Formats: sequence, structure tokens, C-alpha cells
Amino acid sequence: MLIKLLKAERLKLKRSPIWLAFLIMPIIPAILGTLNYSANIELLKSEWYSLWTQHTLFTCYFFLPIMIGIYCAYIMRIEYNNHNWNKVFTMPVNRMMIFISKLITSSSIILISEIWICILFIISGIIVDIQAVLPLKSILIWCLFGTLGGIVMAAVQLTFSLYIKSFAIPVGIALVGGISGLAFLAKNFGHIWPYSLMAYGMNSNSPQKIIESGYILFMFICIVYIIAFILIGSFIMSKKNI
Repeated sequence: MLIKLLKAERLKLKRSPIWLAFLIMPIIPAILGTLNYSANIELLKSEWYSLWTQHTLFTCYFFLPIMIGIYCAYIMRIEYNNHNWNKVFTMPVNRMMIFISKLITSSSIILISEIWICILFIISGIIVDIQAVLPLKSILIWCLFGTLGGIVMAAVQLTFSLYIKSFAIPVGIALVGGISGLAFLAKNFGHIWPYSLMAYGMNSNSPQKIIESGYILFMFICIVYIIAFILIGSFIMSKKNI
């Protein structure tokens, strides 16, 4: 049944305008980060690592949270249109599976976004003529853990979008959450705040430090958050008259 739900979600997103956000929005922080790196190249001596900090400064705290907010709000908004929730809830399927299918769909989009961000990052490094060896393994680790942190954010945003019918308000919450993630990271609480886990996983503040031992705790916290919001979202679906 989950497979059928995932296929249904894929069909709903076919020819969706959110793909424009996916293609265009990551380009903006890539340009801003590259320009910022080029303007401060005398101070930023770590080449690929320095470029990564400039890219993720704009990506993790502003653009990716907005993108995730848009993805999740759109996925839920589809069901509010034309009373689709009534059709969905008449299906012989557990409501938790419905929430999980939407989370998996959001997660797949986040993973694709991370891959696109990596491609833009590498292209930017070539444009500014970075001569150092590309730390490809590190980049892959950052993006995989960034995806996991992004899934936590998606679980939170899906819950908000399930409860709030407005499209704009959950997106605004995602933006405020992304900015708050910067504050929590600055206070060394980035590993426990759901809106800073993506930036923490991507090592946006200190990319030369691969804190492998810290990632075990990071993964545990992410899994706990994901399970918690799946339960919360499922509970709202079962009790709220949508």
C-alpha cells in the first residue's frame, strides 16, 4: 500500500510548479556565496572549504528552509484543493502511512536538491579557479547528513502544513526556523534544534572538521525527531476534521 501511495504522490507532483523552485532557488545562494568568496579571497584561505562556508551560509539558513517549506506546503495544499482529503481518507490505508508517504516524497525532493547544490558548488569552484583537490568524500558526507537534517525539517513542516491551511504561513515558519537555526548553532545547540540540524549535518560553520563521533548522536536525534513528528502528524490526521 505504501508503494501505491508513493506512486500517487508522484503523479500529484507531475508538472508541478515546485520544480521551478528546485531548479532556480539553489542557483541564487550559489551565486551569492561565490561572489562573497571572490570578494574576500584574501581572507578565505581554505579554498574549497572556505567556498563551502560561503555557499552554505546562504543555502542552509535561508533558501533551503524556504524550499522545504514550499515543498511541504504544496504537498499538503494539493489535498485541501477540491476536498481531496475526503478521497484520501476513504482509502483502506492507515493514516500514518499517508503521512509517511508524504514525508518520503518530500525527502526525495530534498535529496535531489542536495545533489543539485553539490553540482552548483563544484561548478562555482571551477569558475573561481580553485586549484586544490576537491574533497569529494567530505562533500558527499555533508550532503547526506544535510539531507537527514532536512528530513527532520520536512517532518516538522508537514505537520504545520497539515494543521495550517494557509500556504504562506508554513513557508514563513520555515524561513524563521532557518534563521533561528543560525542562532542555535552559534550557541552550540545546533545538534538538538530541528531547524539547525540540516546546517549542522552539512558542517556549514566548520567544514574542515569531520566530527564523526558527533554524527552518531546527530543521527539518533534526527531519527527521534522524525519518529516523533510522524506520530504527531498521524495523530492530527486521525483527530482533526480536515
